[in-house]
Amino acid sequence: MIAYPENLPTPQRDGYGFQAVSPMASSELQSGRTRQRRRFTSVPTVATVTWLFSASEAAFFEGWFEYTLLSGSLPFNCPLRSPLGFESYTANFVDIYNGPFLVGVDYWRVEAKLRLIKRPLIDKEWVVDGSDYILNADIFDITMNRVWTQPTDD
Repeated sequence: MIAYPENLPTPQRDGYGFQAVSPMASSELQSGRTRQRRRFTSVPTVATVTWLFSASEAAFFEGWFEYTLLSGSLPFNCPLRSPLGFESYTANFVDIYNGPFLVGVDYWRVEAKLRLIKRPLIDKEWVVDGSDYILNADIFDITMNRVWTQPTDD
């Protein structure tokens, strides 16, 4: 699998976000009510990203997009931040990127939409059996690092 170049920066926070494709289908009944159902379980997610590159990074990015990804048509592993943390996701460009746009003296902004093959979700087991660990992760982390690492009086 092709990897996003390690020497290029990760996306900016401005405008960064995810939009999942809806997995639901609905039918309007004669009574006026609507019945909803799940159409499929594996749904892609579209990530809106913006990169800020130096001139040389922008030139390299455009070459990588054209020659390595064959005009953006091939999938690649892209490091992205989600509520799960910073992970690598298999993605492809929805269409060609917008830009580069000149920012300041010599920086270039590039905007794109990436289609993630898999939606960033925690495993079902954590939702069913480990909800307290997920919802109280900050307390668990503080306890692990402050209390449990202290030497005992043995």
